[in-house]
Amino acid sequence: MHARGMHEHAAVHAVLDASPLCHVGYVIDGEAYVTPTLHWRDGNRVYWHGSAASRFLRQVPGQRVCLTVSLMDGYVLARSAFNHSVNYRSAMVFGRANVMTDPDDTAAALRHMVDDLFPGRWNSLRPMTAQELKATSVLWMDIEEASVKTRDAPPGDPEDQDHAVWAGVLPTTTTMGAAQPASGPHQDLPLPPELAELIASGHLR
Repeated sequence: MHARGMHEHAAVHAVLDASPLCHVGYVIDGEAYVTPTLHWRDGNRVYWHGSAASRFLRQVPGQRVCLTVSLMDGYVLARSAFNHSVNYRSAMVFGRANVMTDPDDTAAALRHMVDDLFPGRWNSLRPMTAQELKATSVLWMDIEEASVKTRDAPPGDPEDQDHAVWAGVLPTTTTMGAAQPASGPHQDLPLPPELAELIASGHLR
């Protein structure tokens, strides 16, 4: 990763880890595509998954890709339209896409994804079938280049402070709400403590 210091690595990783949803951009036959998907990170390597039947994913391995994550933290209302803004965090990472070919490695990566999102959940689930494993592709890339952009500040319009209009920040957050059990014979099972802790944390993972 091209970075001037470890703090930049940490800043990139912090944004990647804050949101499970990313967008992966790549070019196939001269056309640009951007695919939303879930991602997870292990060190300086980022993983994502998709359907093995996707013609896009079949053509992406070996190509340069750009993976982005963005989080909006608030509307910034200034005293002029020009100075309105948003508080946000975003990371953009670049590398070469690779696809896992070993079924055991793929299964281990998928387990990592599930337990990264929902700690301890994998062992409680119905085991994955061979067909389900075959139908799922796991891709990864080592981060070769990266950049982070953030804004976390009030309006930057001191020249307009005498104008009588409300100005400030309207914070925005994305959090988990109350759990909604699925219908069925076990709908009365209690929510696992790990999920209750995750909801209470206010984080997405």
